[in-house]
Amino acid sequence: MNLGEPIAKGNTAKIYLHNGKIIKVFNRSLPETEAEYEAKKQIYAYSCGLPVPYIYEVTKVKGSQAIVMEQIEGSTIGEIIFSDMTKAEQYMSLSVDTQLKIHAVKAPEIESMTDKLHRQILSAKLLNDRQKNSLSEKLFGIKYEKFLCHGDYHVFNLILNGDQVTIIDWVDASAGDVRADAYRTYLLYSQVSMELANLYLHLYCDKSGISKNEIFIWAPIIAGARLSENVPSENASRLVEIVNQYCPCSTNR
Repeated sequence: MNLGEPIAKGNTAKIYLHNGKIIKVFNRSLPETEAEYEAKKQIYAYSCGLPVPYIYEVTKVKGSQAIVMEQIEGSTIGEIIFSDMTKAEQYMSLSVDTQLKIHAVKAPEIESMTDKLHRQILSAKLLNDRQKNSLSEKLFGIKYEKFLCHGDYHVFNLILNGDQVTIIDWVDASAGDVRADAYRTYLLYSQVSMELANLYLHLYCDKSGISKNEIFIWAPIIAGARLSENVPSENASRLVEIVNQYCPCSTNR
């Protein structure tokens, strides 16, 4: 299968458009279960009636695992906002409304957020053992109802076509605490623009009825877990600072 040039590239995969379908081809360095792992979550979200691309199959393309899914036309809400910042509040409000639809779905059938975050914290090389233990203790001490959480929710993972929003990129989804998912989104925005981060937080708190303080109990846990992702564009020192700000620990190993 000749896919031509990718239309997008990420840390884990390349995206192609072929015969009117999107083909996500994963890097060969990833575990052989990666495509199935992501597809299962997206299929679950689709089965719950959420607006996500339909998955046709999980397959192999020239030896690499791949997901073949529905093509969604339109622009990302991120592209719309950054092309005209006067529309930021309007479209950020729409994104929060969409996130709240996700957060209304109970999710007993997919990976536990606690398990996922604990695994990430333990693998974060910039955290010492005392920090990992402190964060783990804090994580296991938080009680919550398990609702569907996207795990990487931001305006560049939302495609707008007319008045229809489609949510993409479900690999980080889990059954967890919606407050943690909201903090994760806030953290992602704060990396790019505190103005957008604070706008998002204000809208989410206003629409959900959840306070900023409730959301921020997850700050050190989510920041610590993100350190395991080794994202080149992320400032790792700011994540460590968040961990130490909310969960002071010795830096001695």
